[in-house]
Amino acid sequence: MIGPIRTPAQQLVTVFGGSGFLGRYVVSALAKRGYRIRIATRLPNRANFLPQGMVGQIHAVQANLRNRDSVAHAVAGADHVINLVGILKESGRQRFDDLQAEGPRLIAELAPPRATLIHVSAIGADSSSESAYARSKAAGEASLFRARPDAIVLRPSLMFGPGDSFFNRFAALARMLPVLPLAGAETRMQPVYAADVAEAIARAVEGKVEQGRVYECGGPEIRTFRELVQFVLDVTERRRLIVSLPTPVARMQGSVLGFLDTLTLGLLPDAFVMTRDQAIMLETDNVVSEAAKREGRTLEGLGILPDSCEAIVPSYLVRFRKTGQFDLQRNTVPSPAPDLMREESKGPAPGVQTLGPVSRGDTAGH
Repeated sequence: MIGPIRTPAQQLVTVFGGSGFLGRYVVSALAKRGYRIRIATRLPNRANFLPQGMVGQIHAVQANLRNRDSVAHAVAGADHVINLVGILKESGRQRFDDLQAEGPRLIAELAPPRATLIHVSAIGADSSSESAYARSKAAGEASLFRARPDAIVLRPSLMFGPGDSFFNRFAALARMLPVLPLAGAETRMQPVYAADVAEAIARAVEGKVEQGRVYECGGPEIRTFRELVQFVLDVTERRRLIVSLPTPVARMQGSVLGFLDTLTLGLLPDAFVMTRDQAIMLETDNVVSEAAKREGRTLEGLGILPDSCEAIVPSYLVRFRKTGQFDLQRNTVPSPAPDLMREESKGPAPGVQTLGPVSRGDTAGH
C-alpha cells in the first residue's frame, strides 16, 4: 500500500560526519531541496560554518560512533540516515576498526527500519588488502549489508573541491619544497568533484537510486598520481622536480613520517604527514571498475555528468601562485600609452574645405 506523499520539509535526514569535507556539500544539496537536517558530529561547534537554510531547518547534535547511546539519539525519528564518517590515518582513540568497520553496523542496527540508509565508503575498499584502511572499509560495507541488505553504498575515488586535502596539500608542498617525492607516482586515480558525489547522495535520499547496491563514483578522467601533481604545478605556475619513490623507500618514508607525527603528538604540519598504510594504498589503482560501468553503478548511470579537475581546481589553487589572483599582467590588457611628444591638432590645414554639421534630416535616404 502506497503511503501519503510527504514533502522534503516533512522528512528528517541525519548526516553522520556532516561537518566534514564531503558533509558540507551533502548538507548544502539537501538544504536546497528543503529537507530538515540533523548533523551528527563528534564536535558540533565545527558545524557552525554550514548553510543555515530556513529557521530550524539545520541543527547539530553530538554523536560519537564509539558511543551507542549517542548514535541512537542521533538517528531517532530519522527518515533517512547518511554515514560520511571516515579517517585517513589513526590518531588517539580514532581507530579504523571502531569508525570504519564497526561504525556502519552500529548505525544500521539503530536506524529506524523504514529509514533510507546511505553509506559512503571508498573505491579502495578490499578485504584482502595489506592496507588497514582498505580492509576496514570493506569490513564496514559487509557489516552494513548484513544488518541492512537494502542499504546504498557509494564508493568515491579521490575527491576534490575547495578545502580538499589533496590538491591543496601538494600546492602547499610545491610552495615550500624544491623537490616533490611521490609514493605510487604511476598509480592511476579518477578524481571526482565532491559536489557530484553529494548530488548522488541527495538523489538517493529522493528515492531515485536503487537500494541494495554499491555505486562507484569517479570523475571524467583517469590520471596518474604524477600527472595530477604536475597539473598542480601547472596551475600554480611553479617548476618543481617530481621524484618517483620505489615501493620499499615509499613505505619506509611513510613509517618515518608516521612515527614523527605520533612523536610530536600531531604537531607535524598536515602537508608533510604520510603513514605507511597510506603508502601501501598508493600502490593500487583507484578507478571505477569495468563491472560498475557495465551495470550502470556510476555517476553517469545515475544521470550525473561529473565535472573535471580543470573546470574546478584552478579556481581555488590560484592563491598558491606567487602573485595569487592579483597579477595585473594576467588579469588586465594595458592600453597603448599616449604619445605625449606628438604635436596636437590645430584644425584643418589652409585650403581644405570642411563640411558643416549634418542634421538628422540630411542623412535620410542615404
